[in-house]
Amino acid sequence: MSRARKTTPGPYLSSLELLRERVPDLDEFPYHLPAFRGLTTLEFHRSVTFLVGENGSGKSTLMEAIAVACGLNAEGGSRNFRFASRASHSSLGEFIRLAKTPAIARDSYFLRAETFYNVATEVERLGVGGYGERPLHEQSHGESFFALLQNRFGEHGLYLLDEPEAALSPARQLGFLGLLHEYVKGGGQFVVATHSPIIMAYPDARIYLLGDRGIRPVAYEETEHYLITRGFLSNPRRSLSAILGEVQDA
Repeated sequence: MSRARKTTPGPYLSSLELLRERVPDLDEFPYHLPAFRGLTTLEFHRSVTFLVGENGSGKSTLMEAIAVACGLNAEGGSRNFRFASRASHSSLGEFIRLAKTPAIARDSYFLRAETFYNVATEVERLGVGGYGERPLHEQSHGESFFALLQNRFGEHGLYLLDEPEAALSPARQLGFLGLLHEYVKGGGQFVVATHSPIIMAYPDARIYLLGDRGIRPVAYEETEHYLITRGFLSNPRRSLSAILGEVQDA
């Protein structure tokens, strides 16, 4: 009888390296994006790494590549998920090398907001458990998202999340922070692409901004997400007046 692997607390990933010399054409997508033009290595935080940036900056593409390099399905799920509704992922996953630590993860999972419906369908088809008592398709989008986050994850896991806030209310985003903290205390490691100023406020984390200056670490209070949200909430009337006035003038 074979012995079960003894899992250990993370971190599980220490860094990422883009093998630029192996890329056939650095002028093609996604290598031509500003975030990747000068990318050589990227170090992960031992607990939580956030990837932030404007739409089209390459966050989801990088998350997808990390997932593929970890042996996970590009559309989401765990290692045993091998479905494909449409092969649309980039070649980036073929040209990155992940530096892994000696620690052994009990579990790994890729949650991708835009393909979550397909994952829920595959969960139903396979009849796998661990997602809560109610089938994912019998819950609202937000409820099913939170059910996965609450029931499927656990200790000693490596979890890759692409825009987990997409279906979550502000209250559920705060609830997710509580779950995240428990998983981190249980030896988990997370890499998260997000637009949510609530989620990226988690204190034990490193934030990378993907933008015109490449990929660089930033403080939470320096992110555009924080600054815009704080500015708007401090005076909604003034912010709306400026925005609507510009629209009317245009």
